[in-house]
Amino acid sequence: MRILVFILILSASLQGCFPVIAAGAGAGALMVNDRRTSGAYVEDQAIETKAFDRVGKQFKSEVHVNVTSFNRTILISGEVPDPAAKTQVERIVANIQNTGKIYNELAVAPLASLSSRSNDTLITSNVKMRFMGNKNFSATSIKVVTENSVVYLMGIVTHAEATAATEVASGSRGATRIVPLFEFVE
Repeated sequence: MRILVFILILSASLQGCFPVIAAGAGAGALMVNDRRTSGAYVEDQAIETKAFDRVGKQFKSEVHVNVTSFNRTILISGEVPDPAAKTQVERIVANIQNTGKIYNELAVAPLASLSSRSNDTLITSNVKMRFMGNKNFSATSIKVVTENSVVYLMGIVTHAEATAATEVASGSRGATRIVPLFEFVE
């Protein structure tokens, strides 16, 4: 009973903070099913934010770059105007503290159109929806990134989970190729 009273008093004093608490609770719920440590989860967020800021300062609107970090494994995807920019973006990301293995999947190509990016979002949603119904792995333990209709899968999984996830993703409408970038556990 005392705990309930304490929670009520605390919630009344934090009325404007509900969205912050709810967001924190949502992140906490996702972390429960995540095989990363809470430290790695926070570092992944920091790596992505720093990469976005640093690449943006260097290249402004000349590039379309996405940096995804999962357990300090980095996927760089998007489009850059030339091979020198591709190398420079990778250097920028590699100089961020706590980065591990880097997969540089940047394409030397014109920037993707809005319709292409929208299609990628649709493919990612399709893959995630298909994951939800699968009992061979946890959908929340696999990160899905789609770039130019290529689906990248990241996560800490068993070999059986990796096979099942790759199989499910390959049946997704619009996906031209599946690239598994998994870290394996026994």
